[in-house]
Amino acid sequence: MIKRLLGIIPVVFGVLLLTFLLVHLVPGDPVEVMLGESATTADRAQLRSDLGLDQPLTIQFLTYLKHIAHGDMGRSIHTQSDISAMLADRIPQTAKLALLSLAIAIAVALPLGILAALKSNQWQDHLATLSSLTLSAMPHFWLGPLLMLVFALWLGWLPVSGMESNASIILPALTLGFGLAAILTRMTRASLLEVLNEDFVRTARAKGLNEKNVIVRHALRAALLPIITVLGLQLGGLLAGAVITETVFSWDGVGRLLVESIEKRDYPVTQACVLVIALSYVVINLLTDIIYTQLDPRVKYA
Repeated sequence: MIKRLLGIIPVVFGVLLLTFLLVHLVPGDPVEVMLGESATTADRAQLRSDLGLDQPLTIQFLTYLKHIAHGDMGRSIHTQSDISAMLADRIPQTAKLALLSLAIAIAVALPLGILAALKSNQWQDHLATLSSLTLSAMPHFWLGPLLMLVFALWLGWLPVSGMESNASIILPALTLGFGLAAILTRMTRASLLEVLNEDFVRTARAKGLNEKNVIVRHALRAALLPIITVLGLQLGGLLAGAVITETVFSWDGVGRLLVESIEKRDYPVTQACVLVIALSYVVINLLTDIIYTQLDPRVKYA
């Protein structure tokens, strides 16, 4: 655990450095975006000096690192709002969307994957495989508007976008959850098929256990390690996928804030959003390793 925690430091530094360099390489000048083309040269120079953008990139990066080390995310170039407060408002919305999407994915993928494994090479298996392949071939920016068209415009069951009611989260959660369910279904099927031929499964059946206990308590638990691996990686991917989905559905989360900050060339906000997403990946991977030791003691002893 200590080694894994220490390994986070170079990862975070690499993310900070790459993000800082990339956002400054994006074409466009935040000063021009704020003042417009009609501003005078003196006004532009004054604002650039006030924002610290006239300093060399090395100095800007070191200043940024110093602020991050003290827990200071800085202020937005455009609104002068505290970035930590902005993220505090947006992170819970993204987390709520990601967790609901994860719940939908698990509710869809586990039954389909188990059914496909138990009915291998039968019509149920072919139907589950075809469904997962179809969903995995649909990108979020296409699936989202399709769900909008069907459930919001044609049927009128759900809001088109925004956050006016509790039902507003259903369509973006389905968009993210279906994409994850497609990958998880195939992984569940493949992992369970491997385990069903193991000796301990045959022993459990020979002892007279009913098929449900054999599958749920023995086979599925042993098959969970690769499933948890994919689940951990994809949960981090939900945050990245939320960048597109939140924009499509006007969901006020970290993803939409990131897109807005890139459009406005708001460097500090962009860097803070990418840092939050990167840290989420690192923390989720760490939690995945901890879950491994609970599911399979051999991992801990190794």
